[in-house]
Amino acid sequence: MYHKEKSIQIKNSASALYNNLSVLRIAPRSLTHFTVVHANVVNMVSASWDGLSYSHRQLQSKEPNVTSNSLIMQAAWCVLPSRDLLVVSSQKGIQMYESDGSIMVYWHALDIPETPTAEAVFARGIAAVQEKYICVGVSSGAMLVFDIPSKGSNITLSEVLEEHKEPVTDMASECSDSMECIADLVSADDGGNLCVWKSGEEFHLLNKIPGFDMSCSSVKLWRGTMVAGYGTGQIRLYEAVTGILHAEINAHARWIYSLDIAPLSGLLLSAAEDSLVRVWHLTMTPETNTVEVAHLYNECVTDTQICGAKFCDGEGCAFAVTGYDLSEIVRYTQT
Repeated sequence: MYHKEKSIQIKNSASALYNNLSVLRIAPRSLTHFTVVHANVVNMVSASWDGLSYSHRQLQSKEPNVTSNSLIMQAAWCVLPSRDLLVVSSQKGIQMYESDGSIMVYWHALDIPETPTAEAVFARGIAAVQEKYICVGVSSGAMLVFDIPSKGSNITLSEVLEEHKEPVTDMASECSDSMECIADLVSADDGGNLCVWKSGEEFHLLNKIPGFDMSCSSVKLWRGTMVAGYGTGQIRLYEAVTGILHAEINAHARWIYSLDIAPLSGLLLSAAEDSLVRVWHLTMTPETNTVEVAHLYNECVTDTQICGAKFCDGEGCAFAVTGYDLSEIVRYTQT
């Protein structure tokens, strides 16, 4: 179904972080941008669709008025109707850049205790929501909601959501054009708890699905269905608003690090510490409000602890994979 393409070399290896790969497709310029985090550096690669040209850029986590560098926890592109921003979260704060990484337009410092504590402080979990919001999770369990103008740097912190009691791991948003979005944001934490939100001038909690004392490392939202990956190697599919469990899949032998969904085709990508990337197909049946899952494809990235996997287009015709201590982005395309 897929075959391996030529890998993209990166200047540093990937850190062992959840969802350690972000992809931005620039159709007018026939380019695909990739980001991979290594310690306190974000490796950025722009690749032409014909695979003949690449350009590299590195971002350092050098925050204003901070003398020491901090470890980066995640880097992700947030696509809004009026602009695309690259959001970088670290142990010290949240940085927002223009999509090519050339200009930092906003910096938000985290509240760092004056006296060291046993609990680490960091930001992790990034999602663009609706027309103008970017949400970022923090280690306290809080979710910061930023109001993003159509241009410029007048970004404001508009709301702080404090429903999670454990560190946020991931967030995802979606709004299908064909349906009224009741739920358009889902967040997950280290306890496996899922919170479902409706965005707006004020964000409203619609549902909270309790965890099983096992971290939910990656979460996606597709046509009103939440897809959650866990440290047990399981994937669970829930109806977002009601919390009804549609399906539970024993997908991997080890910790799941990344999920992704191709929204136009319903393909689901899962990747884990067991060196396997798996492709599934989700089928919605609106009449019965059910979701069916079919397994389509396996790929073993030999001797690699996979930490990031993303589709490169909305149809799922290609995907890319990163692995811990691996200085390349491995790419696969449909045959």
